[in-house]
Amino acid sequence: MEKANWSSPVAGFILLGLSDHPRLEKMFFVLILLMYLVILLGNGVLILVTILDSRLHTPMYFFLGNLSFLDICYTTSSVPLVLDGFLTPRKTISFSACAVQMFLSFTMGATECVLLGMMAFDRYVAICNPLRYPVVMSKAAYVPMAVSSWAIGGTASVVHTSLTIQLPFCGNNVINHLACEILAVLRLACVDISINVISMRVANVILLGVPVLFISISYVFIIATILRIPSAEGRRKAFSTCSAHFTVVVIFYGTLFFMYRKPKSKDTLGDNKEDLSDKLIPLFYGVVTPMLNPIIYSLRNKDVKSAVRNLMSQKCFTR
Repeated sequence: MEKANWSSPVAGFILLGLSDHPRLEKMFFVLILLMYLVILLGNGVLILVTILDSRLHTPMYFFLGNLSFLDICYTTSSVPLVLDGFLTPRKTISFSACAVQMFLSFTMGATECVLLGMMAFDRYVAICNPLRYPVVMSKAAYVPMAVSSWAIGGTASVVHTSLTIQLPFCGNNVINHLACEILAVLRLACVDISINVISMRVANVILLGVPVLFISISYVFIIATILRIPSAEGRRKAFSTCSAHFTVVVIFYGTLFFMYRKPKSKDTLGDNKEDLSDKLIPLFYGVVTPMLNPIIYSLRNKDVKSAVRNLMSQKCFTR
């Protein structure tokens, strides 16, 4: 191959999606579309009630509103592209649009990792130091905590997206994936990607390892405090204040670790080859988890259910 072709730029990418499984495309189109609508409705309602109901103007619900907004942004950054790909075999996406999609997806995923850690600290203070909670978790504290979560996620995304789009792809522009995921794009590079791999590992430690460690330590203290409560009713009430967050953490990180620890399939030539599960597991992580978050918080939280009922009754009364 001539050097000119070896270093030729890529103007756009082709997303294979589920083109190898045409019978599944229509079924997943309907399924993912319904899930996306549930995500928009559920998280949108949570954002509304946390803004409109004064009883929910607390740090926990401020973080919950951020989480709901983040889930809407995360799914919107990829789901419309995935749905379009189900209807358009071998969907073509421009290089710049692919870069934007990578940036947004990585930003939202990284931000959620950090934000869940911030929410764990909020629950730790509420249960382990309830008398100091209004002082420790004042507005001057929890607003910068949320802003820093977005800043950390955005900064990490800028670094990794910049490192990725600077790579030469040598004319290889077929992404065997549902969307422009950074790991899938990196496989197309025709140069050494050691710097990218090292930076991803550092990001995994900072954005995954540190929050998981922080959340784990927080819940050790939370559980120890709950077990010291003498009455069963007191223990139940204390646990109910953090059970929704704990459930969301288990689903989010459980799916994330399973997705990245699962060995990628290989073909006989040793080249990376995505099988069906390699594509559907990230889809589960990107759609099912944001769909479950508002359901979990609504079912396990009397304040949220009451606020939703009040919002619905006001809508019905105005009509």
